[in-house]
Amino acid sequence: MFRDSLCFDDVLMVPKYSDIPTREDVDLSSELDPWTLGNPILSSPMDSITEVDMAVSMAQHDCLGVIHRYNTLDQQLFIVNQVLSMAPNSAHCAAAVGVTGDFSERAEALVKAGVGVLCLDVAHGHHSLVKDALRQLTSQFGDDVHLMAGNVATLEGYECLVEWGADSVRVGIGGGSICTTRMVTGHGVPTFQSILDCARSSYNAPIIADGGIKTSGDCVKALAAGAGFVMLGSMLSGTTECPGSIFTIANGEKHKVYRGMASSDAQVKWRGKASAPEGVSTTVRYRGGVKHILRDLYKGIQSGLSYSGCRNIKELQENVEWIRQTSSARQESSAHILSRG
Repeated sequence: MFRDSLCFDDVLMVPKYSDIPTREDVDLSSELDPWTLGNPILSSPMDSITEVDMAVSMAQHDCLGVIHRYNTLDQQLFIVNQVLSMAPNSAHCAAAVGVTGDFSERAEALVKAGVGVLCLDVAHGHHSLVKDALRQLTSQFGDDVHLMAGNVATLEGYECLVEWGADSVRVGIGGGSICTTRMVTGHGVPTFQSILDCARSSYNAPIIADGGIKTSGDCVKALAAGAGFVMLGSMLSGTTECPGSIFTIANGEKHKVYRGMASSDAQVKWRGKASAPEGVSTTVRYRGGVKHILRDLYKGIQSGLSYSGCRNIKELQENVEWIRQTSSARQESSAHILSRG
């Protein structure tokens, strides 16, 4: 039995009457219980994306950077302690843990250090190990820490994670630019479709759209479909704040490494061996400070809401009107002069 599914590029939002004088009047705040962040952008817990500099910069822009777990506890605590001396409060310090091994002890130490958000970071979140870990951490911390979990691709997966104790859920499997899960395993759901499906739930745990987002327009579509936040990796990659050194390639361009945490390179580094790789490692052009990217994304998302005549994310979700676009429409939607000979 087959059913259709939609990607970000398959849809557009219909412009509507607006009485918003300027996009600066659009409020992009979103709730991550018990806090409210002014910017619905999260940085991914990857070792080529979020360590000290990225987490601090995200906090300074009222976003949230999730510090990766692909290191020792001492190394992760060192990063956390550096971030907390510069971040406004614990709402702006999030750190990832796994669901096996020392995850409970690691979580205990991170929360004791001041972390306000724990992210249970696994590829397949609709799993018994996640169930056990969420119940363990819920018993361990009660309401003292926000538990973010994922990733899932279905309504059933989303609702299971909420029932198991997740306060927010990362939604999206196989859509990341450096992810090969769909090719390796044959499994996945387009992230946009997953958001639409999960947003049908009667539960209100924030949906965090994770994977497949390429533009500020995709961010707007994800929020309109039901997400409270978007989690970004490739869109923030190659910036000064990303871990790793800048190097120059043969043509003189400056580059940095960007890699999926299920790539062979990443697996060998953090656990000494590689299983079936579900990601790739690559290099991306150096792009300067992340503040410019965050600024452009924020302004682009504000503009997106204003085209629907909406002053906040909730209004967008309640009033959005979708249309499907053909391949010809997708071409027209791009800056198509660039494709001319």
